[in-house]
Amino acid sequence: MPEESLTTSHLSVAIATTEVTQITGDNSMTSSSTVSVAVYFRCAVVVIGLVGTAANALILYGLVASKQHKKHVLIFNQNALDLFASFFLIVTYAVKLCNIYLAGSHDYWLCRILLSDSLPWCGMMGSTINLASITIERYLKVVHPVWSKKKLHSWMIYSAVAFAWISSIIYNLASAIPTTAVIDGACYPYVIWQNETARVIHVIWYFISFYVIILLIIIVGYWRILVVIRRQARVMAGHSAAGSNTGQSQLSDMESSVIKTMILVSAFFAISQLPNRIFILIANVNSNFSLFNTTYFTSVFIAFLYICINPFIYAIKFDPVKHALLRLMPCKTNSDPAIEIINIT
Repeated sequence: MPEESLTTSHLSVAIATTEVTQITGDNSMTSSSTVSVAVYFRCAVVVIGLVGTAANALILYGLVASKQHKKHVLIFNQNALDLFASFFLIVTYAVKLCNIYLAGSHDYWLCRILLSDSLPWCGMMGSTINLASITIERYLKVVHPVWSKKKLHSWMIYSAVAFAWISSIIYNLASAIPTTAVIDGACYPYVIWQNETARVIHVIWYFISFYVIILLIIIVGYWRILVVIRRQARVMAGHSAAGSNTGQSQLSDMESSVIKTMILVSAFFAISQLPNRIFILIANVNSNFSLFNTTYFTSVFIAFLYICINPFIYAIKFDPVKHALLRLMPCKTNSDPAIEIINIT
């Protein structure tokens, strides 16, 4: 490919870049301090992958053991995607720590598929898409219960599961393979673009599609759910007998569950993903923009941390899953009373 047909970004960063070298034409420069930061960063990511793999595997076990995996298919899929991402974080960053000198066609594809972070981000983007699907599913079941019972079939839920996996895999591989290069034995993902305008349009579309729109779906969806539940609570309170507050209490628990879900999901997703999304957007749109690599490493670390904590937001709150996990603890007695959880779905 002729050199004049290629465009490299000012910073060798994009959706999943964690390399430490800046590219300017054919020249490259790597500072020893940045290399040290990169090594610590990669070690930390391996730890995140280990914790995330163990946590998501336990939650998946709890969902299956408590028979909730069939009732909450999308939540099960959420943790499966996070498990996928966590596992490949371990594999990807363990290989990066080996500092393999890339040469030959096999290493070229190792760079494109593995060292470009494509596989972990397949899981993370799939998890983001699935997050929107969970919100839509809950919105339909609470806000439009009659319609959802008649029209929301199981094949639609499984189609959403398949879409999260297929679309994320296609997108990541399609964007990583043509824009990744091996230069002087090192892997540089997402830096080779045929057209500067295409690169800018892509990163803006990425920010809007995988952050802004997802966040709007979450906020609007759970806000509408909260409005409906509050309305139902007032109606139940008006019809409840003076000494019977069962209906009102149940609705109060339901309202609390929705509020917690809305705050945890939307706030943690927004906070953990925003630094990395902003860094990518500014660094690609403004060619004169420059940040220390440590800032980028920090933003990616926070983004990866999401998959470590995410399973507990969606699954550990379910009482059957809690009891399934507690049974794994040999020192746990059976004297704890079972608490019935109110499920809004």
